[in-house]
Amino acid sequence: MSADEVRQFKVSADDDGIRLDRWFKRHMAEATYTVVAKWARTGQLRVDGNRATPGDRLQAGQTLRVPPLEPAKTTAKPKRERPPLSDDQIEFAQAMVIHRDAQAIVINKPPGLATQGGTKTHDHVDGLLDALQFDAENRPKLVHRLDKDTSGALLLARTARAAAFFAKSFSGRAARKVYWALVVGVPGIEDGIVDLPLAKQPGTGGEKMHVDEENGQIARSRYRVIERAGNRAAWVELQPFTGRTHQLRVHMAAIGHPIVGDGKYGGQAAFLTGGVSRKMHLHARRIRIDHPDGGQVDVTASLPAHFDESMGLLGFDPALGDALRLAEDAPPSRAVKKAQAKAHAKQARKERRGERGRRRG
Repeated sequence: MSADEVRQFKVSADDDGIRLDRWFKRHMAEATYTVVAKWARTGQLRVDGNRATPGDRLQAGQTLRVPPLEPAKTTAKPKRERPPLSDDQIEFAQAMVIHRDAQAIVINKPPGLATQGGTKTHDHVDGLLDALQFDAENRPKLVHRLDKDTSGALLLARTARAAAFFAKSFSGRAARKVYWALVVGVPGIEDGIVDLPLAKQPGTGGEKMHVDEENGQIARSRYRVIERAGNRAAWVELQPFTGRTHQLRVHMAAIGHPIVGDGKYGGQAAFLTGGVSRKMHLHARRIRIDHPDGGQVDVTASLPAHFDESMGLLGFDPALGDALRLAEDAPPSRAVKKAQAKAHAKQARKERRGERGRRRG
């Protein structure tokens, strides 16, 4: 008997006393509770010719009438096919590769190319990943992001195992990322920690972040001044210890030294005269992360043309930046220091109470 015909079933002794909805779960799982309830409500479900409800108890020997089961309606949207890449797109994507092994690819993302697509964003790294499959079974996966106007080293995972491994490294703060930036003015402290919580700025649709001491998420960055051009500008190394959106940009603007070209957070004060490019001067210079097969991925990305030209105009020597030793660990945050001080005070009070007790004894 086919599923598009009315069916008759005899209740067996094993099913004596079972609820009708349980009978369907046991013998006809494709008929969900919603379907059974609809049959009962419309009078199509009958026991010995009488209308039945899902909660009715069956007796051995009764005849159960079951209406045809309608074909399941598919609600899944048809999978959208990715358009094939042109030869130029493939060549462009593969030219970005600066490291490749069985588990990882690192590309040097140019400024102006988004990492992922969005509203009115059609050109992005994610759309070029088919060109970076090479000899792997599947296209590589993104495991972190760079802002559209930030250039530099971007890591891709070539296998599901590598994607999970790298994601754990990023969430556990084991990955090390070093950025270079040109900033307006010169920070008074040459090696400092910016410890300012960040949140989405209301009224911007989540497109802009701001410092929010009360409700923001913990955000910590280290900066080191490498060279200075008088009091006009400085070349700094930046290392984020957390991964908030636009973190480095907001932090540098918050301490009064916006990144050159970052009008979003620095306004007109973020632009220098004298032929210095108006593009953003923030570059992911180096990424170092443990490799799933042992060892490390440690890759340096060369500067984009506009950044390199600005370095020359301001008289900075790139070799000085690469000579800096990588800062391994972040110093304790304010929250950690506060908790440590609280624990220390509690222990001290406990010891004083013990001392007073010993004296009384």
